[in-house]
Parts: sequence; structure tokens; C-alpha cells
Amino acid sequence: MTRFAFLISPVPADATGDIDSTITQIDPDAPALSVGDLSANRGDGVFESIGVFDGRAKQGAPHLERLAKSARLLELPEPNIAQWSRAVDRAVAAIPDQGEWTIKLLLSRGVQIGGPGAPASGPTAWITASPAADFTAAREKGIRVVTLDRGYDSGAAQRAPWLLMGAKTLSYAVNMAAAREAHRRGADEAIFTTTDGYLLEAPTANVILRRGDHFITPEPTAGILHGTTQLAAFDWLEENGHPTGYEHIPVAALAAADAAWFVSSIRLAAPVTHIDGREVPVDHDLTRALNAHLRG
Repeated sequence: MTRFAFLISPVPADATGDIDSTITQIDPDAPALSVGDLSANRGDGVFESIGVFDGRAKQGAPHLERLAKSARLLELPEPNIAQWSRAVDRAVAAIPDQGEWTIKLLLSRGVQIGGPGAPASGPTAWITASPAADFTAAREKGIRVVTLDRGYDSGAAQRAPWLLMGAKTLSYAVNMAAAREAHRRGADEAIFTTTDGYLLEAPTANVILRRGDHFITPEPTAGILHGTTQLAAFDWLEENGHPTGYEHIPVAALAAADAAWFVSSIRLAAPVTHIDGREVPVDHDLTRALNAHLRG
């Protein structure tokens, strides 16, 4: 399988000048990171995944803005957007013009020097590009989902900012555990809920519900990662005359939804066919049109 990787030597956020010399293409299978890097030892870092469809990267600028936001939440050095944008361009130029690819941007705190709480050596940064998984079946046939309790209430994000809700961190063990639990329950995916009965998001996607001709998604202030694909989907829906909005959505609203989708950068829009075993209506025509927009 063809893959590509680039190491980035981070520069200050306001630095200008020779950017290309700070980006080095490397063998993706060769050793490149220290075994002491905090990305591997603590999950102490942030990342983004950009979809590339037929040689075109989608929502690159919003992904870079969200990378910078996540870095601020973790108190990491602010990324130089021009540097990261150039690295994305290098990755796009390396891959074929056809097919679906994933470009992953990763920023780690670096190698810890000393014991717990000691400063790190400085940030480690890299980008990878690899063929994307085949999500054709999810987009066309849909997915079955179950609701899972996330273990905190809807006010936790405001009350406990150190939980880093709303940051896209490398610490994804809980998300992967939720996906495995969904599979054990005979579903494809999960929707997280709060302990006081509100919808959050999926482990790797945002959720959009249709209520009549109105499209809604959970309010991001509840500790949800604000999705770049969800924003692009809302833009398209509004351009086509469909009202959109953000709400604190009770779990009970799932039973009344006229349709539902999981949306993410690589999978795009996957219609939900069942929630906790209950069948959900699917709008195949709208799904195809939305995916054509998100892909193209």
C-alpha cells in the first residue's frame, strides 16, 4: 500500500520566510519518533484528518483552524498555519489524482524531560497520507447505531475545562472502546449521550437530525467537537432552502426524528437506518446530493 509521511520542524506562529525547508518527506515505515514522545506515552497531543477526493483536499482551512484551537486548549505551542498549510499541499501533491485519501495532521507536546509534570523538549509534528477506508456501503446503505452514556452531564464542559471536551486530542481510547461496544450490541456505530439525557456526538462523527424540513445538531457548547463536515453540510442545506440550527437535543428526540446522519471528513454523510433497534426513515435522494456536494 502506498503511503506518505512528512516531518515538520515547528516554527513560531508568526514566523515567515523559508517554510519548505522545515518540512521533510520521510519513509513512512522507517523509525522517525522518539520512544519517549508524549504522543505515544500519554496521548498528549492533537490531530486532524482531512479528506482528499480525486486529488482535492476538502475543508483544509477549517481543519487547520480547529487544529490551532485544540492546541490552545491543551496549551501547546500555537501552530504556524502557513507552515501546516504548506505541509498539506506537499502531501496532496504526493498522492494520486484519483480515489479517496486521508491526510492526518499530528502535533505532540514532544519528549518529556524529567519526571511527571516536567517540561517537554518541544513540539513534535508530522503529517501522513494514506488511502481512505471504503465507506461506500455506509453512505449508500446506511448504518445502525446505539446510544451510549458518555458518563458526564451536559454542564461538564463549562464546569471542568480540564476535561478538554471540544479538543481533538490523540487520546482516543474511550472513542475506540465505544465503537467496540456498539459492535458487541450488533450496531455499526454509537451516539454518546449525557447522564442528564442529552445527545452529544458519535466517537468519530457529528450527528445531524431532520425534523420536518429543519435540520439540527447538538449544541457544541456541551463539549462537542465542532465538526468541519457538519458545518459544510449546514452550508449546503441552507443554500438549498433548508433551515438549520444548534440545540440541546434530548435523547427522546431521536424517536421523533424524520431522518438522521453521521457526518465526518472521510466517511462524509452516512444515513442512520436504526437507533437502538428502532428503524429510522432514510432520505436516499438527499443523502446522495449531500455526499456529492461534500465530495466535490
